[in-house]
Amino acid sequence: MIQAVVFDLDGILIDSEPVWEEVRRAYVLRHGGQWQPDSQSRLMGMSTSEWATYLSQELGVGKDPAEVADEVIAEMRERYEVDLPLMPGAVETVYRIGDGYRRGLASSSPRSLIDRVLETAQLTQAFEVTMSTEEVERGKPDPDVYLTIADRLRLAPKDCIAVEDSSNGLRSAAAAGMAVVAIPHPTYPPQSDALALADLTLNDLSELTMERISSVPDRD
Repeated sequence: MIQAVVFDLDGILIDSEPVWEEVRRAYVLRHGGQWQPDSQSRLMGMSTSEWATYLSQELGVGKDPAEVADEVIAEMRERYEVDLPLMPGAVETVYRIGDGYRRGLASSSPRSLIDRVLETAQLTQAFEVTMSTEEVERGKPDPDVYLTIADRLRLAPKDCIAVEDSSNGLRSAAAAGMAVVAIPHPTYPPQSDALALADLTLNDLSELTMERISSVPDRD
């Protein structure tokens, strides 16, 4: 029986993937690197250290990954201060789901951005547990962040359901043994094999109701 809903942040609660792509693409080109056609899809779900290393070593930025991370995150923070791109109904959905389920958040964003988003959106108190993939050994698609969330909620993964949009996010939640709800981003849709891992696919957050969640079959 599902007892907790674990939300992804980027692409689920905030429409940040276009912002991440714009900021990182411009950063790579500005520092003499070359953006590749599959760069954005590869980056989605990576932890901070993973994507900073990718920009530094594979895309040719040529700076230390720690410096790359600090500079890109600073640009993202500035963008969020000007305009936080909340998904329609995000705040209302989180609070509505809280009427029937415990709530967690598992994000590939760094902790500083997670805290900024939740504070700005007045969602800080809505989640029992929030985790960044920079706080676990491996980022998505590995299951570490979802396994840690379940452990901190003192629940078995099968008693949790994850809400994800990206290929790596869907793979991560499924690998952890959680039930999975997919809400694909129209601009950055997940790969078909990753989408096939979802137990339920919705068009947007308005369709994420307690009734739909309770209809998802047990992972037993």
